[in-house]
Amino acid sequence: MTLYDQTFVAAKLRKWENYMQEFSLPTWEQLPPIELYMDQVLALLTQYLDFLPKEDHEDKIVSASAINNYVRLKVMPAPYKKKYARIHIAYLIMICTLKQTLNISYVQKLLPIDLSEEEVKNIYNDYVEKHRTTALFFTRQAHSVASGFLKNPDSQENAVENLVTSAAIVAGFAKLLVEKIVKLQHVTLAESTDPDLEKFFV
Repeated sequence: MTLYDQTFVAAKLRKWENYMQEFSLPTWEQLPPIELYMDQVLALLTQYLDFLPKEDHEDKIVSASAINNYVRLKVMPAPYKKKYARIHIAYLIMICTLKQTLNISYVQKLLPIDLSEEEVKNIYNDYVEKHRTTALFFTRQAHSVASGFLKNPDSQENAVENLVTSAAIVAGFAKLLVEKIVKLQHVTLAESTDPDLEKFFV
């Protein structure tokens, strides 16, 4: 017996699909040109990233303590006199979306902080475009997997459980691929015979 009300879940999935068809992260030019205090940053991120789950017992996507930790761990640049500029908002948007599947240590490797503002702008705008393209691709794939269930929620028993399992497996493989490739940073072809690397890529 299914654990879900499949008609209810199908309606929610259709709503989510319609939402994601229109959703896009803000471009660099759409980020505030003025410096912001922490409370303003938290409110802005909640607005920009409202498709993400909220922090436990919070009404925000990310907490002030988490942002302070990102600064302390050098995952993002430090604020200027407790104020956050475009560059900080861009880092936080990328961090918050990436950490849904990646350990923060891998996010840190993907986002160096010793970059000029122009370099961050280019990386961020490229990230926004990739995020949009990937969101549309994933939405189409999810629709394809769930198409029969979406048309007739009672046509397949355990259809929701099957969709959850499939999505979890895809997420696992995507995470694994990223971690394997990030391990190759600064590794040359001559070093690729390292037994640990060979074992990792079996």
